[in-house]
Amino acid sequence: MKKYVCGLVLVMGAFFSISAQAKPSVPPGMAQVSGQYYEVLSDGGTADAQLLARELDSRFLLYNKFFHFNMQKLGGIRLKVRSYKEQSAYDAYIGERLDKTSPGAVYLHYSQPERRELVIHRGSSDEGNMFPHQAFIQYLRAFISSPPSWLMDGFAIYFSTLKYEALGPSSPAGAKTAGSGGLVYEENLYWLEIIKSLGNKAPSLEAVLLADNKGAYPDNFQGVSWALISFLKDSGKDDYLRFLYESFILMDPSLSAQDNSQILYNHIRTWTDVPTLDRDYKAYLLTRKTFMELVTEGQRAYNAKDTRNAETVFLQAVQQRPTSYVPYYYLGLLAYDSKNYVQAEQYYQYAQQYGGDPALITYALGINAVAVGDNSKAIKLLEQAKTLSPGHYTEQVDNLIKRLR
Repeated sequence: MKKYVCGLVLVMGAFFSISAQAKPSVPPGMAQVSGQYYEVLSDGGTADAQLLARELDSRFLLYNKFFHFNMQKLGGIRLKVRSYKEQSAYDAYIGERLDKTSPGAVYLHYSQPERRELVIHRGSSDEGNMFPHQAFIQYLRAFISSPPSWLMDGFAIYFSTLKYEALGPSSPAGAKTAGSGGLVYEENLYWLEIIKSLGNKAPSLEAVLLADNKGAYPDNFQGVSWALISFLKDSGKDDYLRFLYESFILMDPSLSAQDNSQILYNHIRTWTDVPTLDRDYKAYLLTRKTFMELVTEGQRAYNAKDTRNAETVFLQAVQQRPTSYVPYYYLGLLAYDSKNYVQAEQYYQYAQQYGGDPALITYALGINAVAVGDNSKAIKLLEQAKTLSPGHYTEQVDNLIKRLR
């Protein structure tokens, strides 16, 4: 399943319809659009409401490819979404309903389904992180009103880096990007280093699985919940993945989070005992490497001229963080050393696209052009590198250009 989710790009058709603006139910200044599964209100106009409806429908379908909830249980009711561009309007609306601020986005859950809604501060600095997180919670609680906290929080973090690109960029090697519009998944490993560093101080899995029942949520609860989801889903052990799938069926929409937690806790013990689960979980975490661990390992292999291992590790780093320039730059160096100059240029361009040092990358492109034999291009690039960072490249560039001319 991991390969499918991480590589999935959904390009959605236009399932929305524009509601009449004269309807009394539409607040003044808001555009209303009906998607396949969502009813969207936006003060950013009809185009923004359409974009939101398209994105949310994409998210809904991707979630349900995994959870397989019976969509008929929604009873034809679309999930409600309200979007504000202005901070003051967003704060005023949230302030009437909550006693705390919720930057970026928040899902408001009520016992009456028709009152539930996702509220978004469109264009805010926090939207990118909070919108995907809260959108998943809205989806899950549309089917299971009170899921166990570990499952809800863990999956919300797991899907929080699921991004939507209205117009996808050109695809870097190894990166998962959209074509004409779609969802792009980059695994969220924010918690990995923290959880690995806890060692024996990490909360037990039993404490996490039964947190709702005990009324106490251990420190780093959200992070351990994410790690538990990652383990159950991606450990490669069929029993754990099967337990996870069966959990979606066993949860009861009419029960409390405490009852659903107990049901799932009892069920996992039919597959394994808790000490074994804990041992396998810790072993799985040891196999997972953070982005910085991969980069450090790759640099070490590169410096040791272990080119095969270096390439493997840097490609893994690209898969983890496809918008970081670091692995692309080293992959460019490796391709250059292998005399694969076309690929080297491509990697350097990706490194440049994702924020690599302009002088360093331009210099590398110039050296690559020298190797290809394109002297005019090489001179142009090397001169650019010298202009960008004269202190670093003036002497090297001048000596090279003398030889080229």
